[in-house]
Amino acid sequence: MKLIKKTLKTWPLLFVLLTGLVLGGCEGTDSREKVDDTVKELSGQKNLERMKQMKKDIDDIKKKQANRLKQAE
Repeated sequence: MKLIKKTLKTWPLLFVLLTGLVLGGCEGTDSREKVDDTVKELSGQKNLERMKQMKKDIDDIKKKQANRLKQAE
């Protein structure tokens, strides 16, 4: 009987702690975004994304220059 009373007294405290942990671990927090950003930086994924964007930009510039040359002729 004592065990049941002791468990019922600690249950609300455990519930509050678990709720806090669940809400604190949400994906949308600023700290989570910083951690994701750091992981991408260390793994090299950010560099790959930058290189892909630069390649796309260069291709766009080449197309614009080709269109300008066609219009100038």
